[in-house]
Amino acid sequence: MNLRIAVIGGGVGGLCLAQGLHKAGMDVTVYERDRTPEDRLQGYRVHIDPHGARALHDCLPSELWKAFLATTGTGGQDFGFLTEQLEELLVLRTEHSDDPAENHHSVSRITLRQVLLTGLDEVVRFGKTFERYERTEDGPIRLHFADGSSATADIVVGADGGNSPVRRQYLPHARRVDTGILTVAGKFPLTEHARSALTPRLWEGPNSIIPPPGAGFFIAPHDLGEDPVVLPGGIGATETGGALFDNSSSYILWAYGAADGRMPDDVSTMSGERLRDTVAALIGDWHPDLRMLVTMSHPEAVSLLPIRTSVPVAPWAATTVTLLGDAIHSMTPMRGIGANTALRDARLLCLALTGGKDPVEAIAAYEAEMREYGFAAVRDSLRAAKQFVGGSAMARAGFKSFLRTASRLPALRRRVFS
Repeated sequence: MNLRIAVIGGGVGGLCLAQGLHKAGMDVTVYERDRTPEDRLQGYRVHIDPHGARALHDCLPSELWKAFLATTGTGGQDFGFLTEQLEELLVLRTEHSDDPAENHHSVSRITLRQVLLTGLDEVVRFGKTFERYERTEDGPIRLHFADGSSATADIVVGADGGNSPVRRQYLPHARRVDTGILTVAGKFPLTEHARSALTPRLWEGPNSIIPPPGAGFFIAPHDLGEDPVVLPGGIGATETGGALFDNSSSYILWAYGAADGRMPDDVSTMSGERLRDTVAALIGDWHPDLRMLVTMSHPEAVSLLPIRTSVPVAPWAATTVTLLGDAIHSMTPMRGIGANTALRDARLLCLALTGGKDPVEAIAAYEAEMREYGFAAVRDSLRAAKQFVGGSAMARAGFKSFLRTASRLPALRRRVFS
């Protein structure tokens, strides 16, 4: 029997799963609340690690895997630790594999979604806001949507993000909480003039800036080189809501994070211009190049991102309803592994559902493995978020001293950062 699989949510994880199931000949439908493919044209660069790359390689048809590779950034992935005055503390060199599926990549979130939507015209149903599901007497699950319509499926996958309605109904005890950390993020245009004006380390790879306690700053280039590839059909060339950026533009993502107390009380109501100016004032005594990243960013590309995280829950009995990505293990962005974990989920669940096992048995095996690495990622990301903005002056000084030592001692560097 060819099972009918409903995926609720057309984000990165849900679409990757749909691509894999569609490629395997499965009957899959994605229900997405956005009205059109162009409704979600916002977001920043995404770091794809080997887990995410392997998932995309295995789930995408070969031509779309090539499209993904053609639209990724060309910049380096060596990770730097710098002070707010741009003193270089340590740079971790990334090993490169001849196999692109084992490498790190930088991609526009908008472009990645376009790639993942390609070829799914008959699979994705837009304008479908999921409200609830109910089990029928004869077995199938009935899905109800806000427009009054309904559909049936044999398996339901909640891939509907951190505020997942599927999770609220299926695992009502699974909570998502506020960390008390606020982040302001923006995009600095990486033109040739900017490249020559900036300290090279800022556009050579991602960097964690370690300022005095109470705040953190992260930057990462999305560098498409001098001749960015724009694929047929517009992949890589969609404008982002008038923010003077499109998917063929190079830029540096920056993110300033701080605990609630460091931000003005009205930060949640600020425009992009006021957010930018607020961050500029908070880093007023930092290196001029870091201040330039902020002050020269277009305000429409600056946004406030409250940091939330899920709370790990105990194992549950598997059924024909399951979850992936942020719907079950939402995490802070401080480790840069949220999207990769969702892609890893998609690959694992695709393998389970196409392996010929009983559906509940297959889902149970998927969930057992997913819970282990997914909630481990949640814990690691939360710890990184607290370290990003917390710590005493003595702790920060000690960490900087450790990084300088690791920079001089390759054996220590390999042992700690392997």
